[in-house]
Amino acid sequence: MISLTVTAVVFGVVFLAELPDKTALAGLVLGTRYRASYVFAGVAAAFALHVALAVAAGSVLTLLPQQLVQALTGVLFLGGAAVLLTKGGADDDAEVRKPENQSFWKVSGAGFMLILVAEFGDLTQIMTANLAARYDDPLSVGLGAVLALWAVAGIGIIGGKALMKKVPLRLITQIAALVMLGLGVWSLWEAVTG
Repeated sequence: MISLTVTAVVFGVVFLAELPDKTALAGLVLGTRYRASYVFAGVAAAFALHVALAVAAGSVLTLLPQQLVQALTGVLFLGGAAVLLTKGGADDDAEVRKPENQSFWKVSGAGFMLILVAEFGDLTQIMTANLAARYDDPLSVGLGAVLALWAVAGIGIIGGKALMKKVPLRLITQIAALVMLGLGVWSLWEAVTG
């Protein structure tokens, strides 16, 4: 049976931990470029998989070498920043691409892969594993965590659509690249200084 108390506690903790994280940024960037429902489908599927892995693994994920996870995350952020900076100029004045130019599988697959790789070993995944071990209620913990992650992704995607109406896509892309660059350097610094 699902415990609403455990679900609510997990939702609150995971939501607050994920809100300032790279997920909102990734959702924002993808939401400015592609159909929101397609992006959300891929992102939601990746988060469901992450939560299932975290709940199933329990606290085993905390045994991963933290420096390795931070180094990999740093390299992925730097790669993401490079892609944004080099490809960002290709469609500076473009609006969100027309739906007929977007394949559901291509867009949702890109969102899925981005979240799958970027969030592996992330704080919220490890936190979810710890909460699953602590409460010994995998269904309630999993439900609270996945709903929180979906909420943050939805906010990022919708925020990207709203932001694009006020701010040029080129500026959004440059800011996102700079944030990713900063996160990449910070992650690599943490990996080196351990």
